[in-house]
Amino acid sequence: MFRQLTDRVFASPQITLDDVAQAAEAGFALIINNRPEGESDDQTPGEVIEAAAKAAGMAYVAIPISHAGFSPTQVAAMVDALKQNEGPVLAYCRSGTRSTLLWALAQASTGADLDGVTMKALQAGYDVSPVRPLMDMLAAQAK
Repeated sequence: MFRQLTDRVFASPQITLDDVAQAAEAGFALIINNRPEGESDDQTPGEVIEAAAKAAGMAYVAIPISHAGFSPTQVAAMVDALKQNEGPVLAYCRSGTRSTLLWALAQASTGADLDGVTMKALQAGYDVSPVRPLMDMLAAQAK
């Protein structure tokens, strides 16, 4: 269920308390919630995931991404979350797509190789082409 984007960053569809326990056992240091609260009736509330993550010794950050798109603030928050935690990171949303797209934008904003980022996302089963123009713009600004 956890799809590997890099050596330390993974994306996932909506997680449950069992997934939090699995992430803790696997040595994850941080869980990033990219899902807005109340998006669907079947999602585990962020506060429940946060409490379980912290009880298991993991950090937790919420950077909700609605279907309205991505803001510079959200990209910067993802960059900060990844910088502040050195261990493995699990980011989740409904399907893992928004988490992957936000990760790709964060990578672009720090000057990462965009073709490499695109390939890593594809290998994990995610397509970043919807945000590739924005990735190009962020990468140009990072230079």
